[in-house]
Amino acid sequence: MGLAMVYGILRILHVAHAGVYTIGAYLGLFFFFQTKSFVLSAIFSMAICALIGIAIQRFVYYPLLKFPPFVPLIAGIALFLAVGEICRLIAGPYPRSFPAHISLPSIKIGGVFISSIQLLIFIATALILIFQWFISSKTSFGLMMRATSQDLEMAESIGINSRMVVALTFALGSAFAALAGILVGVNYNQVYPAMGNMPAYKSLALIVVGGLGSVPGAVIASLLLGVAETLLIGYAKIPLPRDALAFIAMIIFLLIKPQGLFGGRR
Repeated sequence: MGLAMVYGILRILHVAHAGVYTIGAYLGLFFFFQTKSFVLSAIFSMAICALIGIAIQRFVYYPLLKFPPFVPLIAGIALFLAVGEICRLIAGPYPRSFPAHISLPSIKIGGVFISSIQLLIFIATALILIFQWFISSKTSFGLMMRATSQDLEMAESIGINSRMVVALTFALGSAFAALAGILVGVNYNQVYPAMGNMPAYKSLALIVVGGLGSVPGAVIASLLLGVAETLLIGYAKIPLPRDALAFIAMIIFLLIKPQGLFGGRR
C-alpha cells in the first residue's frame, strides 16, 4: 500500500520501501527485547520508520525529481541494497527469533485454523484499510493528497503545501511498512537482512497489476493473488514456486491491460 501511495504522489517506484520494511522488523525486535511489549515495540518502530521515510523523500528522492524517472529508481534500488547490508553488518547474517506473544485467541472455522498472529494480521490490515480510506476520502489532507497526485505544480499554485503532503505520505507509508515487517517477523518467528527481497519484487508486480498509483487496485490485486496462490499452489498443486504467480500475473497484465485493474492512462 505504501508503495502505491508514494507512486501516486511522486510517480516514483519506491523500491527502498522494502528496506524500511526490514528496518521496521529489526527495530520492532530491538524494542520488544527492551520493553517486553509487542504494542510498544510496534509503536516505537512505526514512529522511527515514519521519520526514516521523511528523510528518504527529503534527502534521496526530492533532489532527483528533476532527472528522468530511472534516476530515482536506481537511487531507490541502491538504498534498498545498502539497508540490507547495513542490517547484516549490525545484526549479523543469521535469522533472529521474534518470540512475541500475541494476546488473541486462535480460531478454527470448519477445517481452517487461524492462529493468533494471523488473526492480528487480518485485524491490522482491516484497520489500516479503513484508516487509509478515511484519511483519503474524509479529510482535507486526503483532498490535498489527491490534488498533489493529479498535478503537483498546480497544487502548489493554489496554495497546497505539496512538500508537507509528500512528507506525510512517505511517513504514513513507512509506518505501515514497519508494521508489516514486524507482523511478518512474528508470524514466521524470524527477522533477517534479506527479508525485504521478495516483498520488494512482489510489491512491484502487485502495483502493476492493481494499476500504478492506485491504492484500491493494490489492495484488490493483493487479495486476488493471495486467493490464487492458495487455490492454485496449495490445493491444485500446480508445480510452480508460490511467488511466481505474481510475476506471471504482471506479465499477463502488461500484455493485455498495461494500465492494470484500476489505473488510468497517463
